[in-house]
Amino acid sequence: MKDTPINYEVVQRHFHESKIRSIGKASIREIKRLINGIEKETGEKFVRMEMGVPGLAPTSIGVEAEIEALQRGVASIYPDIEGSPVLKKEASRFVKLFLDIDVDEANCVPTVGSMQGGFAAFLTFSKIDKQKDTTLFIDPGFPVHHQQHRVLGLNFESFDVYNYRGDKLRDKLESYLSKGNIHSVLYSNPNNPSWICFTHKELSIIGELANKYNVIIIEDLAYFAMDFRKDYSKPGQPPYQPTVAKYTDNYVLLISSSKIFSYAGQRIGLMIVSNKLFNTQSANLLWCYSTDILGRALIYGTVYALSAGTSHSSQYGLAAMLKAVNDGTFDFVEVVKEYGAKAMIMKKMFTDNGFNIVYDKDEDEPIADGFYFTFSYPGFTGEELLEELIYYGISAIALSITGSDRLEGIRACVSLVKRDQLPILEARLVKFREQHS
Repeated sequence: MKDTPINYEVVQRHFHESKIRSIGKASIREIKRLINGIEKETGEKFVRMEMGVPGLAPTSIGVEAEIEALQRGVASIYPDIEGSPVLKKEASRFVKLFLDIDVDEANCVPTVGSMQGGFAAFLTFSKIDKQKDTTLFIDPGFPVHHQQHRVLGLNFESFDVYNYRGDKLRDKLESYLSKGNIHSVLYSNPNNPSWICFTHKELSIIGELANKYNVIIIEDLAYFAMDFRKDYSKPGQPPYQPTVAKYTDNYVLLISSSKIFSYAGQRIGLMIVSNKLFNTQSANLLWCYSTDILGRALIYGTVYALSAGTSHSSQYGLAAMLKAVNDGTFDFVEVVKEYGAKAMIMKKMFTDNGFNIVYDKDEDEPIADGFYFTFSYPGFTGEELLEELIYYGISAIALSITGSDRLEGIRACVSLVKRDQLPILEARLVKFREQHS
């Protein structure tokens, strides 16, 4: 029996009983279920880094607004499919004040989390032009977006952006778009899982090519303003959260409440559709929808088919949080800086014990400390390393399931790691190094 922090035989048995073909290739939810079982039997608490779950309390402004809305009886009323007026107003204000872009209130649509917004966008955009049947992912990225395409039976292509930063991005991106089959491009910024952040130069390249090839850019802003190297917290004052919307009108922004407001459980996000794109017309839409106007097909066709509206009370909660942020009475960025502070400490623990940071630069600048970071260990693939670390009470996910080419890597999320667990993490990393030097 190996001398590991978590009983070796128990872990082996749970591996076998899980029926997971390869632990290293397991999905996030499969890893979560596996670790839950091992924790329950051994009584040993893992350092949990597999789930991108907020580790902070939900913003009280939203909670209080929801309670008030529920007491008014909104739970018995179907919400408008296009969203409540108060939320649409504050969403439009928010993108003006923090992104410096103008979007009509009508084009700011609540969704059941950003995941529903992405699902609706993929489904709708695949029907605009019969010649364009493929989504392009600038990876690494959120594995579920790939899964959504598989479930829908939609085509997608992807490439790992690590070796194509800066000016190199132009030729790589154009090699896909020039084929004429791409209807939309998706990326997250800051990026899940690598925490890279696109520069203004890179965003301008993406916007320029979107215009050239008439391609829609879906920008996932789940970690809005969480590149803590700059202060994006002041409404109406530069610097603003970088966005492709400054360089093209062919965009949809996905804005989540899950991380910036720690509101993941209420499943509410926003789909922000540019004024131009919303009013784009395509006769090809008519075979599936009752309208040839893209924005109306997106809302009244696809979003309505997925859910009869987004949680009514949650809309009031999000509206209240956005209003406080817009009015400058609540600084949401200051609250979530805890993630960056923990990441700095944790990354040093890993590198001090022989691990390497995989995605380490934004062009020539060291990567920010934030919600995620990526690491590797000499002699292991990411999938092998993930499996081995479970014996040491550390859980994460392999980069191989995120569209990354860096198959030696693992993604770690800092959010659920408590401050009092940091000495435990360090001790387990020291033991890992001793036994794998």
